[in-house]
Amino acid sequence: MFELFPDQPVYDYPTLLNVSYSLVWAFVLSSLIAITHKITFSGHQYPKNFFQAMALGSIVGAMVMMAIGDSLARGLGAFGALAIIRFRTRIQDARNIIFLFASLSVGLAIGVFGYTIAFVGTLLFCTMALVLHFSPFSTKVGQRGRLQFRLQNGENLSQVLSILDRFCSDYTDVQIEARNNGRFEYEYFIEFKLGADNDEFVKELRSLENVTRVRITYKDMVENN
Repeated sequence: MFELFPDQPVYDYPTLLNVSYSLVWAFVLSSLIAITHKITFSGHQYPKNFFQAMALGSIVGAMVMMAIGDSLARGLGAFGALAIIRFRTRIQDARNIIFLFASLSVGLAIGVFGYTIAFVGTLLFCTMALVLHFSPFSTKVGQRGRLQFRLQNGENLSQVLSILDRFCSDYTDVQIEARNNGRFEYEYFIEFKLGADNDEFVKELRSLENVTRVRITYKDMVENN
């Protein structure tokens, strides 16, 4: 099977066929990693730009490695050129960093014509990511957001908390503000249970007496009612 991926240390001036073959496989394998990341993603809205970064990152890595080859001078030159670039995008999720690094690693392996390393490494990485996703160590969580609502004279709060208990796996009050006219404004950080119906949650809150201005915010998405 692995005869299709001959490990050949051809560093100086690879032919057009070798370059094309390598870059196509770099894109295919990194796309497989990106698809795995999309399947195992558990957030509210999937970042399409991050998907493209993973799919295209291996091509850049492979190009850099083929340009450097086994030349120390070229390696130092490439290091100096890349040091000029300033990446100011912060990636807060360590799991996203691992996936991005896996994509770049595929490009590095392909760039030195280590097809077997890239192929086996990609299959093993994607398989383990899927196994962990469906294991007890999964990162699957419900949607998270910020709930804001008003109560006249602070009444019916116990009923609101009862609805939160039914629809949310976790919630924390972060702000309670009392107005002079007897109106109270509440703000909660909430995490919905998996499969919870967000629309039904909002409808039940609105149906309560004295509850007004229900508002749920999901990162960049806002739902007003």
